[in-house]
Amino acid sequence: MTINVLVVDDQAMIRAGFGALLDAQPDIAVVAEAGDGEEAVALCAAHRPDVVLMDVRMPVLDGLEATRRLMNPPSGTGYRPRVLMLTTFDIDDYVYDALAAGASGFLLKDALPADLIQAVRVVAAGEALLAPRVTRRLIEGFVRSRPAVSKAPERLKGLTPRETEVLVHVARGRSNGEIAAELFLAEQTVKTHVSRILDKVAARDRAQAIVFAYESGLVRVGENG
Repeated sequence: MTINVLVVDDQAMIRAGFGALLDAQPDIAVVAEAGDGEEAVALCAAHRPDVVLMDVRMPVLDGLEATRRLMNPPSGTGYRPRVLMLTTFDIDDYVYDALAAGASGFLLKDALPADLIQAVRVVAAGEALLAPRVTRRLIEGFVRSRPAVSKAPERLKGLTPRETEVLVHVARGRSNGEIAAELFLAEQTVKTHVSRILDKVAARDRAQAIVFAYESGLVRVGENG
C-alpha cells in the first residue's frame, strides 16, 4: 500500500530534496508540496495525504497552528492525517506544543535520509516517532514548565494496574518489544495493552499517551525506571 505524503517547508530547495528522496521509494508517493501552513491545510483537504511532513517555523501560518487545524477538522469530515514535525534544532520551543496539538512525532532536518524514510513509514503505520533520546529530552524539557495536575484525572483511574505499568514504560520511550521483555509478556499482549490504553485515555497515538502520562503526574521528569 502506497503512503501518500505532503511535504511542507518554506524553503523550496528543502521541499524538493525531501520530495525527491521520498518519491524515489516504491511505497511512498509525494502528492503535493506546500510553502506554509495555510497552504498545507488547503492541500490536505484536496489530497488527503496519509502523512504530512511539517516544518515548524514558517510564514503566514506556522507548523504548530497548521497541525492544530488539521487535528480539528470541520465537523463531519473526520479526516486527520499523521503529522511528522521537522525542526532545525533539537531543543525547539514548538515541539512539545506540537505533540500536544496532535503531531505524531518529530525529526531533525539534518537526519540521515534513511531515518527520514523510516520515520514516514513509522508514523504512517500509526506509531509515534518518540523512541530517540532527543525526543524524550524535548518532552521532559517542556513538561518541566508545566506542573502535573494535583489529582489524577478520571482517564488515568480507568486503567488497570497492568495498563498503568505499560503506560509508564511507553512514556519512557520504550518500544513494545522492550516492554514485553521487561514485563515478561508476549509482544502482541503489550500491543493489545497499548491499544486499550490509547482508547481509555483518549489518546490518538503513543505521542499523545506520553504527553498524558507526564501531564497527569504518572511519570515525572528525571525518573528513569
